[in-house]
Amino acid sequence: MTDPRDTLGFVRSRLDRHSAEQPEEAVPAFDAPEARLVLLCGDRIVLRGATALIAPADADGLTDGMRIFLGHRDGQPVFAAAAPAEAAERFADDRTRTLDLRAIATESAVEAEELGLLAVAKSMLDWHARHGFCANCGTATVLKAGGFRRECPACAAHHFPRVDPVVIMLVRRADTCLLGRGPHFRPNMYSCLAGFLEPGETIEDAVRREVFEETRIRVGAVGYRTSQPWPFPSSLMLGCAAEALDDAIVTDPSELEDARWFDRNAVAAMLEGTHPEGIQAPPPMAIANYLMRAFVAGET
Repeated sequence: MTDPRDTLGFVRSRLDRHSAEQPEEAVPAFDAPEARLVLLCGDRIVLRGATALIAPADADGLTDGMRIFLGHRDGQPVFAAAAPAEAAERFADDRTRTLDLRAIATESAVEAEELGLLAVAKSMLDWHARHGFCANCGTATVLKAGGFRRECPACAAHHFPRVDPVVIMLVRRADTCLLGRGPHFRPNMYSCLAGFLEPGETIEDAVRREVFEETRIRVGAVGYRTSQPWPFPSSLMLGCAAEALDDAIVTDPSELEDARWFDRNAVAAMLEGTHPEGIQAPPPMAIANYLMRAFVAGET
């Protein structure tokens, strides 16, 4: 099996991250000649050729609000900023365009190491957009540490960017695996089951609970495989393989439109786009695709 980093989106990055532990003076000047900027116009990222790292001057007048210092990439300071969705019109010419992050990943519009950096930028900007007020007292908070912390001027509480862990699992029984489709999936696509971890829950117990809630299948052994940042808005996908203890599927319509057992030949056809029913797998940049390929190869 290939290294998951060879195919998964958002996992590779050359960014040397800034952190909340560094002093305020460690944040470089935004207008430094070597500085680069990731600019989101609504949910669309500005691309110049095959890169989303533009000069701050290219976004003149659009970055007067919140901007975040992400860190250094190849020695260059990198910032992220958000602009109104309508600002995307400014970047529709022969040299620039805008795409949402899913499309950038699916089309490989930037190199893999830059895609990981864009995941950091989008997750951070999304977190700041939703956490402008103190969860302790309700006062408007202030951006600090280049954006890696928010502070409350009233109660002195510190708030840090959060990541939501999600389990995603390839459930196997003998030579078949369990795949389902949610009501929001694109037509004909089946994927691994997935769900958020809950407070006080282990990864293994989250896998067992989610599978049972969605299909009434009981799960025994659970093993970790790999992980993937998923910046929609800020999750960490924890890829697992699990052994089913029974095989009678009962789906919850509010969770799944359908769930089935598929043998290796059927999953291979889904991955190759040749399934006789037109059933499709998630794209190669998704961790579900990696887990399905591992099943076909006999590695789960």
